[in-house]
Amino acid sequence: MSDNETDFEIFLIVVPGLEQFLAAEAREAGFVVTKVDRSGVTLRGGWDEVWRANLTLRGATRVLVRLASFRAMHLAQLDKRASRLPWAEWLRPDVPVRVEATCRKSRIYHDGAAIQRVDNALVAAGMTVHHEAAMVIKVRIEDDLCTVSLDTSGESLHKRGLKQQVNKAPMRETLAALFLRACGYDGSQRVYDPMCGSGTFVIEAAEIAAGLLPGRARSFAFEQLASFDAERWQAMRDAAPAALSGEPRFFGSDRDAGAVRMSEANAERAGVAAMTRFALAPIGEAAAPDGEPGIVIVNPPYGGRIGNRKLLFGLYAAFGERMKTAFRGWRVGMITTDGGLAKATGLAWSDIGGTVDHGGQKVRLYQFDPARNA
Repeated sequence: MSDNETDFEIFLIVVPGLEQFLAAEAREAGFVVTKVDRSGVTLRGGWDEVWRANLTLRGATRVLVRLASFRAMHLAQLDKRASRLPWAEWLRPDVPVRVEATCRKSRIYHDGAAIQRVDNALVAAGMTVHHEAAMVIKVRIEDDLCTVSLDTSGESLHKRGLKQQVNKAPMRETLAALFLRACGYDGSQRVYDPMCGSGTFVIEAAEIAAGLLPGRARSFAFEQLASFDAERWQAMRDAAPAALSGEPRFFGSDRDAGAVRMSEANAERAGVAAMTRFALAPIGEAAAPDGEPGIVIVNPPYGGRIGNRKLLFGLYAAFGERMKTAFRGWRVGMITTDGGLAKATGLAWSDIGGTVDHGGQKVRLYQFDPARNA
């Protein structure tokens, strides 16, 4: 990649199992998607696309730029190739950088040795290397192929700088966005979460409908790169659509008063308080708002979080019964680790998704579509 090269490979990291939904989001946003696999989504574009991906994509965990790819059979070869890379085109000498490396199925098998060689190349190019630097170069050597990438995001993209209060085992915003998309949410439907916790699903749905950009309240690593143009970046941020207003269409309830207060505070910080409503109610008293049916989406407790799975069967059964009586006509999406608990709802699940890693546990999205169960 050189100064006059404006088109390169951009890699979006995503939670495995949801990559097709991130790819769909990227295509809808006008990005050029070239590859989709379990590890992530690959795009083509220039630095403006890198900035825009960080700012606008709700489902990506990180945005990496592929700086180089080459064969490296031994450390001396890695040393030579790394020394030839035009580090000054990408990095600033005054911004510290650190290297992370993983080696798999390769003759170079020692991560630490690979890091040392790339560190040496960076220092020789005049860069500042520090083991606690926020700017990260990622080196992956697999089957003797070395791929060098630059993490342009910094902190994980689910950290949007707005949610200051969370409950136990919170749903990350990036996951919430992709699960909403998997349930068919496109910003036009009403959404209800009857076990809302800190309000992630409700607030995420409201932000999508309002056109609020997920990265609007945070900074990114790419702002410290040699390629960064502050004026162009500000113009990109200023071009974001203004928030919509109107009557509340996004609802949450919880049996815990603290969770309700937390959700309301988080919605206020996100700028969607006018579009959301939260109520104190156990699952057996959750009430569908007046008007057309929409989407219920819920992330109930799992056995691993509570400790006693048997205690949860009653909760899941009560949820299913409430969906049948008070939420007729609503689509239902439920995330859980346990097929037995899903069955306890008594709902005829029409779609069961693949496994997704959520907080170290393998969860699935169970969907009930009344149109398919009429």
